[in-house]
Amino acid sequence: MSATASLAVTHLVPLAGEELDKNKVTPGVLGFIVFAVIGAAVWLLMKSMNKHMKRVDFQEAPEPAAEGADLAAATATATPSDPSAGDPKDKPAKG
Repeated sequence: MSATASLAVTHLVPLAGEELDKNKVTPGVLGFIVFAVIGAAVWLLMKSMNKHMKRVDFQEAPEPAAEGADLAAATATATPSDPSAGDPKDKPAKG
């Protein structure tokens, strides 16, 4: 430590020694720096997470093989093979 720095510290120590409570613990500058670094890291992580979440496509694209099966199923229901499953207008009303 240089002479100027030690002289400056010796002038401040008696002032702090009289007002400093030995039973009181404070984090000081190092605690603030650590807290600020953790806060900045959390902010950067959340910013990165938001960017990645915007890129995610939540709608699942149908598979090409499934499209053909769905089309076949739709045409099978449109042309019923059961004669009793005809148009509802053709059925007599109950009652």
